[in-house]
Amino acid sequence: MTRNHLAQMAHQYMDYDMIAIHTDLPDFPEGRVRLLHLVLSQQPAASSYKDLLAVVASLVQMGLDTHDLVDDEPPSGRGGTLGMRARQLKVLAGDYFSGRFYNLLSQAGQIDMVRRLGDAICDINRIKVLFYTKMKQMRLDAEEYLRHGAELKSGLFLSFTHLMGGLYERLWPEVVERFARCELLLQEKLRLENPGRPTEGWGFWHVLQEGSEEDRRALADRRDDPGAVSQLMDKYAVSEKLGELLRQAVIQLQNLMQRLPSEKLGKELQALVQPFLNALGPMPATVMTELG
Repeated sequence: MTRNHLAQMAHQYMDYDMIAIHTDLPDFPEGRVRLLHLVLSQQPAASSYKDLLAVVASLVQMGLDTHDLVDDEPPSGRGGTLGMRARQLKVLAGDYFSGRFYNLLSQAGQIDMVRRLGDAICDINRIKVLFYTKMKQMRLDAEEYLRHGAELKSGLFLSFTHLMGGLYERLWPEVVERFARCELLLQEKLRLENPGRPTEGWGFWHVLQEGSEEDRRALADRRDDPGAVSQLMDKYAVSEKLGELLRQAVIQLQNLMQRLPSEKLGKELQALVQPFLNALGPMPATVMTELG
């Protein structure tokens, strides 16, 4: 099944004019969903309903990600009315996407999967509370930012591990966590290229951890000044460091994928890794050797 068909199957439960007109939605978790679908296709006990599980995973992840877009402080005034409507619709849309999986799984008789996904959602929300508390208290370091971010992206997909057998079951948690880490690093790298550079990304915590006392103070005091933040990101070569972290994560992901017992699956998974390789650009021959 093509990735476009998977997205179309999921979007039939998400496309509503009211939501499209008044609010934005997060990016569809295409890579992780496709990864899950491909691996489930190799599992005798799950291959017959892999499409359903991929759609369910899409809906739950979209629900979680949509709730993350809700602003803590609603806007006020005339513009605030529209903003409040968008905020309310994000909450409702996230609830709806998350709730649809109950209906789909119960209709298919997959009651155990309902419980497992519910447990995964609780675990993810627990990680979010810990993550955001550390951020607010300024007690986060750069590696913790990546670790918690990858946990939030991969946590839902770990709930499908029990459907896998043998080496797939043993490797799946590592594969999906490493894939999520690659996604996060690529996301962080691309964010640096946007005007206004968000200040709460990996680069912010890296400078607070590794920067001089003067630069750490400047970053904390001027975090709302895109120009000042941009200068510090450049001074500490944040984009280059993210590229190196991404390269390392891709090598680790490739090595894990090569251990999966299916040559056909390995070739299909390579297409999922390609966006990460494209972001890295031309690499030295020694690196290509590491990638196998």
